Amino acid sequence: MIKPSNYSSLSKTNDYEANLGFLAIEDVVKAYPHKDGRETVILDGINLTIGRDEYISIIGHSGCGKSTLLKIVGGFERATAGGVFLEGKPIRKPGAERMMVFQNYSLLPWLTVRENVRLAVDEVLDRLSPKEKQELVAEHLAMVNLTAAADKYPDELSGGMKQRVGIARALAIRPKMLLMDEPFGALDALTRGRLQRQVLDIWEQHPQAVMMITHDVDEAIYMSDRIVMMTNGPHARIGEILEVPFSHPRDRKQLRESKEYYELRNHALGFLDRYFEQE
Repeated sequence: MIKPSNYSSLSKTNDYEANLGFLAIEDVVKAYPHKDGRETVILDGINLTIGRDEYISIIGHSGCGKSTLLKIVGGFERATAGGVFLEGKPIRKPGAERMMVFQNYSLLPWLTVRENVRLAVDEVLDRLSPKEKQELVAEHLAMVNLTAAADKYPDELSGGMKQRVGIARALAIRPKMLLMDEPFGALDALTRGRLQRQVLDIWEQHPQAVMMITHDVDEAIYMSDRIVMMTNGPHARIGEILEVPFSHPRDRKQLRESKEYYELRNHALGFLDRYFEQE
């Protein structure tokens, strides 16, 4: 029987210690001021820790601040109050130890696949020799099955291939944490499923902390160790955190034949339905 965690009952201190304090989000508030002196509070008191090799998904309705929270962790936005700490050090700006994968690919159109990945390697890993950089790029293109497309330009690629370039580019600089903002949202169902499996294969072979934003409950269950469910904005908070009990590697077909899978799925959908009715 699945027993979803009620966030209010979690011990923040114990959770922090269990995860060795790798990433800690502490009492984060994000508010945007208005000219008349009022402010809109988007996030209101977010507390969460993520382990060094833990895969976390965040779900919730549009406007609940999911992407804003991801940007704060990435250092692209500053919290109004509270803080985010990576290995005990405050996050105040973007850094190569936290790489972002966007939904819209963000590739430079005048560079080839190989050059898009190499650009990131050159920028961050300048201590490596040219040969080491070349080998690193080739290794990560092979990880995402893009060796044959290495010399193609972005406009010659499908959406799924472009996203794989973005993932290879993010992973090639060996970040401590991967941040993904609906990375499969713009893909068709078949491509999405294949890329989900590919990302999981890479993560299972090279575990690292992952924080992924998604609207897809099935995707969250298939890929994650825990699912963080947000209440509606404004003043969005963490409503519940669900533990996903399935071990890795995961087989999608076997999961969907499991009673536990549907208990977890129905609970998550029930949570979202309750907050949909409040919109």
